[in-house]
Amino acid sequence: MKKPKITPQSLSTHADPGFAYSRAFFESRVDASLAAAKKLGATDAAAEVSEGCGLSVSVRNGELENVERNRDKSLGVTVYVGQRRGNASTSDFSDAAIAQTVRAAFDIARFTAEDPFASLPMAKDIASVKDRKRDLDLFHPWSLTSEDAAVLALECEAAALGVDKRITNSEGAAVSAQQSHFFSAHTNGFRGGYASSRHSLSVSPIAGKGDDMQRDAWYSSMRNANDLASPQAVGRYAAERALSRLRARKIPTIECPVLFESPLAAGLLGALVQAVSGGALYRKSSFLLNSLGKPVLPKHMDVFEDPFVMGGKGSSPFDDEGVTVRARQVVEAGRLQGYFLSSYTARKLGMQTTGNAGGSHNLTMTSRLTRSSDTLDAMIQKLGTGLLVTELMGQGVNYVTGDYSRGASGFWVEKGQIAYPVHEITIAGNMKNMLKGIEAVGVDAYNYGAKTVGSMLVNRMKVAGS
Repeated sequence: MKKPKITPQSLSTHADPGFAYSRAFFESRVDASLAAAKKLGATDAAAEVSEGCGLSVSVRNGELENVERNRDKSLGVTVYVGQRRGNASTSDFSDAAIAQTVRAAFDIARFTAEDPFASLPMAKDIASVKDRKRDLDLFHPWSLTSEDAAVLALECEAAALGVDKRITNSEGAAVSAQQSHFFSAHTNGFRGGYASSRHSLSVSPIAGKGDDMQRDAWYSSMRNANDLASPQAVGRYAAERALSRLRARKIPTIECPVLFESPLAAGLLGALVQAVSGGALYRKSSFLLNSLGKPVLPKHMDVFEDPFVMGGKGSSPFDDEGVTVRARQVVEAGRLQGYFLSSYTARKLGMQTTGNAGGSHNLTMTSRLTRSSDTLDAMIQKLGTGLLVTELMGQGVNYVTGDYSRGASGFWVEKGQIAYPVHEITIAGNMKNMLKGIEAVGVDAYNYGAKTVGSMLVNRMKVAGS
């Protein structure tokens, strides 16, 4: 009898988290930290204790390459002495270690310069008890043995290698199952915590030989392993991407429209978030200073933030400070409606926290011009003649000036049809102009971490080639 193929869905996902520590134990460690801080004379204090564990398995060319089990733990303490603040952390949860860590944070605070903006969040901003207990379906532990993980990774790689004889090599495939939990509290009325999980499957095949070798990759990442794509689907798609890049050419330097594939378009949304985040704004290191209420995108564009997406990768019942989070319109009809602020950065700017300590929540960027027929093929037709970018290299974004320059590869498009693959090029522009130059967004929405957006057409960029 033929043995059935193993899939993520055929393996157990159950409620046994595999954690070494309980929620009750975490609460006791946090309470001990806060009590020790008060005993030393701290004005206020905050503490968080966390644990993470998981399994990562990688294979390459049909052979097991690496098996790694991880278990991490940490307790962090922040102590306030007036408007002086000190931080310390430990991985030892004993009473003696906690006392020593709190003393270290207290001593740092005593000898640190006063910061008029340093304090805990205001009581009125703290998430309610009901909100703290909101279940957002974030925790799905995956009972995965190293043997089963290796089988999944091998099937994924085999699927890639079996697509075409021109798939000649592999940089490997990997499976990861990770879960964590935490509890935090501070002396201004917050107590809360929750568990979460994140699982993934990936592969990176190589096509071609000699001077004409191209690599590409694909992956699936979900909180619930039951939602992962099959190893076969991930492997086949990664191989098709690598094959499509064979016989890539260089192109002459030119200015033209650029279509960003949806996973890369999420990076442009990320640049917008970075530019309107509190830290960049109060340091005046943003190309979008004083942009609140002003156009930052075309009139047809909107950005929505929702912390409460069930199972969302950016979902949370409260932010990293225990502050209330809310769904909100960040950009409406192109105009910026709100920054991304923690309590500290809000005070620095003379504003109110937006519940974004720890970063943005689930963001969706959309265009009011998008139609149900605007698939990637339709977006390529809208591009007309220009560049479809499918890979970016380097970190060439200057957030102070907005200057953008990154290595890229993709496809040259002529009259709405892909003509040939291109590589060894650089695309350049200015982020402020690029964001305002978005002409269309496709329906091929892709979730990259906490950001979701379809392929994105920018009206004009400089493409530097041979």
